[in-house]
Amino acid sequence: MDTSQSSTDSGAAVPDGSGGPTTPDGSAETERPARTGWRRWAMDTRPLRRPAYRRLWTSTAVTSVGSQLTAVAVPKQIYDITGSSAWVGYASLAGLLPLVVFALWGGAIADSVDRRKLLLVTNTGIAVTSLLFWAQAFTGLDSVLVLMVLLAVQQAFFGLNSPARSASIARLVPADELPAANALGATVMQTGSVAGPMLAGALIPLIGLPELYLIDALALCATVWAVLRLPALPPLTGTASQRAGLREVVAGFRYIALHKVLLLSFLADIIAMVLGMPRALFPQLAAETYASYGEGLALGLLFAAIPIGAVLGGLMSGTFSRARRHGLMVIVSVAAWGAAVAGFGLSHSLWLAVAFLAVAGVADMVSMVFRGAILLSAATDEMRGRLQGVFTVVVVGGPRVADVLHGTAGSAFGAPAAVAGGGLLVIMTVFVLAFVTPALRRYTI
Repeated sequence: MDTSQSSTDSGAAVPDGSGGPTTPDGSAETERPARTGWRRWAMDTRPLRRPAYRRLWTSTAVTSVGSQLTAVAVPKQIYDITGSSAWVGYASLAGLLPLVVFALWGGAIADSVDRRKLLLVTNTGIAVTSLLFWAQAFTGLDSVLVLMVLLAVQQAFFGLNSPARSASIARLVPADELPAANALGATVMQTGSVAGPMLAGALIPLIGLPELYLIDALALCATVWAVLRLPALPPLTGTASQRAGLREVVAGFRYIALHKVLLLSFLADIIAMVLGMPRALFPQLAAETYASYGEGLALGLLFAAIPIGAVLGGLMSGTFSRARRHGLMVIVSVAAWGAAVAGFGLSHSLWLAVAFLAVAGVADMVSMVFRGAILLSAATDEMRGRLQGVFTVVVVGGPRVADVLHGTAGSAFGAPAAVAGGGLLVIMTVFVLAFVTPALRRYTI
């Protein structure tokens, strides 16, 4: 969608005429009748009826599970080689910088080239990297340096891939299906974050690390095939950037700063993640507050609860995916996230704590769906790639900043107080943001 400064700030989304999906005879698609009964609660699957989006979604599903196999295998192999958790942490940092840099640059590239071609190149690169992971494990190379280099390369390809993938959605579904499309994509990614590690844990003792890498590599070939069948997604007429350098990356940040709705949507996510993501305190809580339940059981449940809640939220996304006040939905969901986190911090029962974290996962899913829809609807097509690049950096960087803040606060004040205090800060800060700058709460599509 093409919005001017005034239209964006007033909360109105203006169609850009870029050619949303139509019926087979080329006419505009008529509005579907409202769903009734239990269907109102079920996930809105209308986007999957569109072959192009279905192919993109299928490739996302395969990638989300396969990437988690590698995400488990790499630290496991590094720990087997070194016997040191510190080296596992260093490897994580080795992948962070390439992801951030190439996500920002990849956004600029996605705005200047055919996004389908960029997806083909990057998905192929990710698949080849997985094959190299298999080769080094199969040959018994046992080199931490090689593993860290391969991880950095893989994350660089992912950084290039993610903005193009997300920015393409607005060209494959009409505006009224953007929340549903985002819910479908986010749900399958969260499902992968739960199922992938569980599958990896079950397969490693049975088949070993080399074969796990190989399964990921072979599965990624399916994503290349799915992307190959997408329609061409070149820049719209007259919007090609011609270049994809530092100036174009800076232009993306300038665009965000000049459009209040976009800026506020990013700030809302930063508030939720930096002030309210408590995962750094899960080990301390498992060892102290919930030790009577068994430290291992408590730790596993705490880490799984938010993704499971997000999956449940996605499955029930029919309850919110048709809402038109996208900005208000972001504000309410972020406040709900803060309230659930605060409740988690005050919980002395493990099962009540898990329930609060699951509610937080549902709220996070709602926020993710509508923030993604705002990014796709409130920005012009030539800027969507760069905005998605910034979005990737915020999503990756926010929780890592939270790890530092919550870890420090937990050491100083105790884990429960740090968690509950963070949740309350989220509620207060997002409400102040909403009332001081009304553009976000007024944004309607």
